[in-house]
Amino acid sequence: MLLTIPFPAWLSPEIIPGFPLRWYSLMYIVAFGIAFLLYRVQVRERRFPMTDDELSGLFFWGILSLIVGARIFSTIVYETGDMYRRQPWLVFWPFRDGVFTGLQGMSYHGGVIGGILAILIYSSAKRYDYREIGDMFAAGIPLGYTFGRLGNFANGELYGRVATGPLGMLFPLAKRLPAEEAWVQEAAAKTGIVIQAGIADASVNLPRHPSQLYEALLEGVILWFIIWICRNRKPFKGFLIGLYLMGYGLFRFLAEYFREPDSDLGYRFQFVKTELPIALAHPLLSFSTGQVFSLLMFVLGFLWLIIASRLPNRKPVLVYLDSGRSRVKPGAEQKAAQKNRRKLRRKLR
Repeated sequence: MLLTIPFPAWLSPEIIPGFPLRWYSLMYIVAFGIAFLLYRVQVRERRFPMTDDELSGLFFWGILSLIVGARIFSTIVYETGDMYRRQPWLVFWPFRDGVFTGLQGMSYHGGVIGGILAILIYSSAKRYDYREIGDMFAAGIPLGYTFGRLGNFANGELYGRVATGPLGMLFPLAKRLPAEEAWVQEAAAKTGIVIQAGIADASVNLPRHPSQLYEALLEGVILWFIIWICRNRKPFKGFLIGLYLMGYGLFRFLAEYFREPDSDLGYRFQFVKTELPIALAHPLLSFSTGQVFSLLMFVLGFLWLIIASRLPNRKPVLVYLDSGRSRVKPGAEQKAAQKNRRKLRRKLR
């Protein structure tokens, strides 16, 4: 009896076989759309002095910076070959051997760096308080991020370690493991998988933790819920930024224990040496690349909370009563409204 969860047979990376549109790309669009809507909800409920055009501009540059940062960071940290060093224009080239593949390989931590830079630059250019902008982003991003991980699941990538319990799932594209290994035979026996005897160089596909779904739940739904209920209870400006950095860093750090590290990278730090294969076990004191950056993210969030709690003009404003946006008419009244917005922005800084 097969004691594992089969991967959905109807689910493939391509939405329609033969067409270049993939679930992963669609999930990115959904993620950006959800983040945009949640940001807009906050702007309206707080009567924040930002027009729809300015909001669209902020998201355009934010998304562009996020994609650039995520792609560059991925090629530097995770893709260890020298192809991009020899041909740097291929970093953003969506074709491989004449086939459209999209931008394969995106690093979340690189996306965070790109997004932060976009917020700082846009806030400075438009004379907004970057703490206010960052807080509203922090309250919307995690729920959108959930769909990004669902896109990874649809691709059958970023699967977890071998699982012999009831949560194990057979991913069709998972790396097959050598059947002659004793631990592989033991795991197969526990999950009811039969290994054919007498075949040279036999390999077997073992069930894995669906770590993409773990992350979608922890770093997406749960983190979003925590921040969303805190958005109108924050003690100072910038609080949600720190809460997001710490929350994501903690949840991602924990989820990485169920995720198999990249085979070409392994563990960045291994304080206690072990002979266990990385596909089977993740020792407590061995840390993957994702865990290292997540730990740095947590520390950065903690330090930011200390700094933000001491910055001037830190008192949060829940609702801006004079936003200068209500029923603006052409001519002199429009100019007066624009003047009011400029005055209010100076107060926000």
